Amino acid sequence: MTNTKLLLSKIKDSGLKLSFIANRLNMSRQSFNRRIYGRTEFKAPEIKELCNILNLSGIEKEKIFFA
Repeated sequence: MTNTKLLLSKIKDSGLKLSFIANRLNMSRQSFNRRIYGRTEFKAPEIKELCNILNLSGIEKEKIFFA
């Protein structure tokens, strides 16, 4: 289950817009929101790309996606 609060905090800290990140992940903003709020699970390639976009460390990745 995704730690929504922590993920949104990291997105805010990055200064990037949700629509920009969704576009980089090749998905709609609505699909991205469903994943952020846990209605749909992130797939492994999406997690990997999101970590690259947000420059997340391994520990941050674990706390957000695998808590």
